[in-house]
Amino acid sequence: MNHLQLFNNIIQKRSFLCVGLDSEIEKIPSFLKKLKDPVFEFNKRIIDATQEYTVAYKPNLAFYESRGSEGWLSLEATVKYIKKKYSGIFVIADAKRGDIGNTSERYAKSLFDDFHFDSITVNPYMGFDSVEPFLKNPEKGVFLLALTSNNGSKDFQRLKVNGKPLYEKVVRAAKKWNTNRNIGLVIGATHPRELKMIRKIVPEMPLLIPGIGKQGGDLKSAVQEGCDKNGQLAIINASRSIIYASSGKDFAAAARAEATKIVEEIRSL
Repeated sequence: MNHLQLFNNIIQKRSFLCVGLDSEIEKIPSFLKKLKDPVFEFNKRIIDATQEYTVAYKPNLAFYESRGSEGWLSLEATVKYIKKKYSGIFVIADAKRGDIGNTSERYAKSLFDDFHFDSITVNPYMGFDSVEPFLKNPEKGVFLLALTSNNGSKDFQRLKVNGKPLYEKVVRAAKKWNTNRNIGLVIGATHPRELKMIRKIVPEMPLLIPGIGKQGGDLKSAVQEGCDKNGQLAIINASRSIIYASSGKDFAAAARAEATKIVEEIRSL
């Protein structure tokens, strides 16, 4: 992926903040629902309010796909808006795709070529041929799910394979596959000890770290264990705690206040 773009954002903004646009039509302020595209308008105001502190935005595709064609239009408008007005900010498709080669090729074309996302989350469970189509363009990034922040991560990701947990096998495979230097890993902030170990295995790989805020991950550990040796290459995601900081007409200002709070804590660390 374009490390330079990510480096520059982190350095210039002194921030690792990624804002997850998990925008549910049911949860956005009611006064927006009178507008033609309420989800896009919600996203637009969140983006304008938080872009000063944000190095990446991460729309979760489930919240758009579930609305059919209207949702896809909201997603397309959101990505176009970021690209046009705030072109230096990374846009990550939280899609968790992963299928056999020709299907993954279609997913990659859709999200990289048609929607112009910079990066995508991918489930590596089906192996290299399901990941490879996303890796072909070195300017486009892939974040492989390795150790996720949810409680169910223990069901499979921690199972031992030849004495090593499965998530470590994924990490080491990602390191081997990273010939175009465009792979990162998704590591939940709810696993600080493992995050520290994973950073040692992949010292130069970007880590997308969800799970702070509502899921209970610790921001201090995420910063201290997730950064590389230069204090970079961590992307720390917060979604609901920012975008739903208020349900009133002040929702954008409340989102900005929450983003400011997180970034000030990051800077203090």
